[in-house]
Amino acid sequence: MSDKDKAMDYWKANVRLILISLVIWAVVSFGFGIVLRPLLSGIAIGGTDLGFWFAQQGSILVFLGLIFFYAFRMNSLDRKHGMDEE
Repeated sequence: MSDKDKAMDYWKANVRLILISLVIWAVVSFGFGIVLRPLLSGIAIGGTDLGFWFAQQGSILVFLGLIFFYAFRMNSLDRKHGMDEE
C-alpha cells in the first residue's frame, strides 16, 4: 500500500467518523426534544421549565461526549495509519 493510499484511507475514515458523530448527535438531540421535553414540560423549578432545560442540556452533553469520542477514535486512527504527531 502506497503512502497516497494510506493517506486517502486515513481521510476517508476521518470523514466517516465525523459524519457518524453528527448523525448520532442529531438523532439524540431530536430524541431529547421530542421525548423528554413534552414529558417534563410544565414542571418548573426556579422559573426554568425542566422540559426545555433537559432538552437543551442533554443536547450539549451529547455533543461534548461526541467530541471526546472523536478525539479518542482519531488517536487510535492515527496510530493505526502511522500518522506522526506534528
